[in-house]
Amino acid sequence: MGLNFRKSIKIAKGVSVNVGTGGVSVSLRGKKKGIGYSLNSSGRATVSLPGTGLSYSTNLKTVAKKADKKLREYKSDAYKKQEKLGKDKAALEKEKAALAKQEAAAAKEQAKQTELAENRLRVEEYENYIDRIKGVHKECDECVDWKRVRDAKPPFAKGQPGPAEQAAAKALADFKPGVMGKLFGQDDKRRAELEKALGEAKQADAEEFEAWQESVKFADRILAGDVDAYLEALEEANPFEDFADYGSDLEFGTDSGEYMEIEFRVKSREVVPENALSLTSTGKLSEKPMSKTMYFDLTQDYVCSCAIRLAREIFAVLPVDAVLVHAVDGVLNTATGNDTEETILSVGFTREGFEGINFDRIDPSDFLSTFPMRMQFAKTAGFKPVERITVEQ
Repeated sequence: MGLNFRKSIKIAKGVSVNVGTGGVSVSLRGKKKGIGYSLNSSGRATVSLPGTGLSYSTNLKTVAKKADKKLREYKSDAYKKQEKLGKDKAALEKEKAALAKQEAAAAKEQAKQTELAENRLRVEEYENYIDRIKGVHKECDECVDWKRVRDAKPPFAKGQPGPAEQAAAKALADFKPGVMGKLFGQDDKRRAELEKALGEAKQADAEEFEAWQESVKFADRILAGDVDAYLEALEEANPFEDFADYGSDLEFGTDSGEYMEIEFRVKSREVVPENALSLTSTGKLSEKPMSKTMYFDLTQDYVCSCAIRLAREIFAVLPVDAVLVHAVDGVLNTATGNDTEETILSVGFTREGFEGINFDRIDPSDFLSTFPMRMQFAKTAGFKPVERITVEQ
């Protein structure tokens, strides 16, 4: 417990000196009860109104210091410069804080814009992918005119100099040695180069003539319905290279020069996405599972589009009259609970049915309905297994 000491000494009427552990103070009070004043040695002044409980205290030393600081005016340049530098520093700190705030806001805005741009790109890529798997049938290589290849004239008469040899021989014949060339031995070097070029030209002509002969022979085989030539042509042309992008496998086969049969493994679970991407009104990325109707409808478009593309490419490369396409995919066997590979689409295309078609504007499933076809499809369940169409059908 702290020890306190206080003693009041009256030195005049209404004036007393108070001595205590907190210091010495002087109190003043009028003849009648009224406002009282006290001043402590620490500099604290108090004014009180007896009977009201109201009083006000302040430290005169602190007030004096503030007044002194406020009213002080420095005269020397050094002090004036110090005062100015202090203000400049404060202004600079304030400017730096404002700049940092602006930079933080700008960085936040930039990050937001980058995120929105990435979201837009992802949605655009998704929409482009959907367009591609629904429009596989819109792509096709140029048709090969095998009759024109077979009937093409030779590049030059057999046994006669070819165009490359003629040009090289003329360059060699036109070469004329010069005085400077003789003096410095450049003529012999130049002649040797021309003679070498003549030999290379003869070889190039020979290879061109041989290539013409091979193409004519191959066209004869194709037009004769040689099945081995058909498969060689498909391997060389490789018109289905991009099908690998969709994870699909193909097998070709035929025992006749009149048609080609293709088995197409769909792998819909690898190709068709289960979620749909879109942008919200604020540019945020929204990813939600597709409805069953949307998913199976997209799967049907993809399968039918691929079937048409396969037939288009075959008709472009080979002179067949018909193309049979069988699409195979994993189908749930409700008896075992496992997926089994089943034929989900079988269609027989004819060359005649492809004439005059604007493939950029067709609906794939509607187009397939114009040919002999087997397909069982439900909008909320997808494909069901079907029997394959035969050549006779």
